[in-house]
Amino acid sequence: MNINKLVFRNFKTLENVSFEPGRVNVFIGANGSGKTTVLEAIGLLCAAMTDRIDNSSMQRKGIRLSVPGLYKSAFSDLKRKAPTINFDVSWSQNEKNYQYAVNLNVPNESDSARRDMWRYHSEKLTVNNETVWGRSGASKTTYDPYVGLLMLEPNEELAEVRTEIEKFKNYAIYQPNTQALRGTLPDPYQVNPIGLCGGRLAEAIEEIIRKDEDGESYLQDLPLDDVLELIDWASGFDVASPKKSSVNAAVPTSRRILEFQDRYLTSKTSFTAYDASEGALYVLFLLCLALHPDAPGIFAVDSFDHAMHPRLARETTRLFCKTILEQDKTVFVTTHNPLVLDGLDLMNDDIRLFAVNKSRKSGHTTLQRIQITKELMDSGYSLSRLWTEGRLGGVPNL
Repeated sequence: MNINKLVFRNFKTLENVSFEPGRVNVFIGANGSGKTTVLEAIGLLCAAMTDRIDNSSMQRKGIRLSVPGLYKSAFSDLKRKAPTINFDVSWSQNEKNYQYAVNLNVPNESDSARRDMWRYHSEKLTVNNETVWGRSGASKTTYDPYVGLLMLEPNEELAEVRTEIEKFKNYAIYQPNTQALRGTLPDPYQVNPIGLCGGRLAEAIEEIIRKDEDGESYLQDLPLDDVLELIDWASGFDVASPKKSSVNAAVPTSRRILEFQDRYLTSKTSFTAYDASEGALYVLFLLCLALHPDAPGIFAVDSFDHAMHPRLARETTRLFCKTILEQDKTVFVTTHNPLVLDGLDLMNDDIRLFAVNKSRKSGHTTLQRIQITKELMDSGYSLSRLWTEGRLGGVPNL
């Protein structure tokens, strides 16, 4: 599946935003410019396509819960407030072009029974520019206005497309935190195979590296040599049960833990994720998302570079992009680290960089794809330097 275009209208600061994504999509911009809002708009679209939108479905996708009045664009420069929030996605598969469009009403707080449920105003699916299914308030059939019906409607023409639509179902925004990665605190948003905050990292890694009787991986081989180049102090790592010899009795822990071997210590000395550097845990977390077959095929990571040294972030970006493309996944990430850009091969059209800016006059968020031009290549500057000097956009107006 190739996602060709995404369109968002009247959602928060996205009054009218569209862009054409690749496989790896990196968003740069000032704090508060709307980067996370773009990730959330994708999540709401995916929820509308495959299930419904309410507080529960939004939390499963890592979307911030707001009061209804804050979801819809309400810019002072607009003559009138838009009646609905609109999402639109186009994709291609098996030489066919698909487009799904949905118009939604935010929850009505006066309805106590369904005060957190979004209401469908209309839905439509087209294949090669021909409408194959749709519904609206004018439809002759009575529909449940609070449930997405694209995956439920008994329509034979929808059967072949549902396999592709299913790929949108597990989209989520991952925001790992160190305590969840260490296993010392439960992940409040635990999903399979790894939580949105990094819960069950050890179990997910174990599922990747576990071998059968013939020494073959059950799932996939973790690129161990590449990982150990990134975690340069480690000679190896494994997954085990916590022991008194490796975990202090006062430290809460999960049933399975990561154990690292330090190349500078004796071979019998190992320590757990609790004592390891957080940068190593973030590297393993990102590669687990990219490699694990049960991880979403389409997902997002907010603050991709969190807890990593700039150079580590650059090299992790290179390996992460390579793995995502090999596994045929699609990812959307945000970053504030200039060296992440130096890990992107923007000559590969599957890897795309977008500057997110917010108008100081109107407050509207805009997206602009940054493409390598001859002028940029001839400048002799790295992408990180071009960004920090303000030549790519996506910088604060200070």
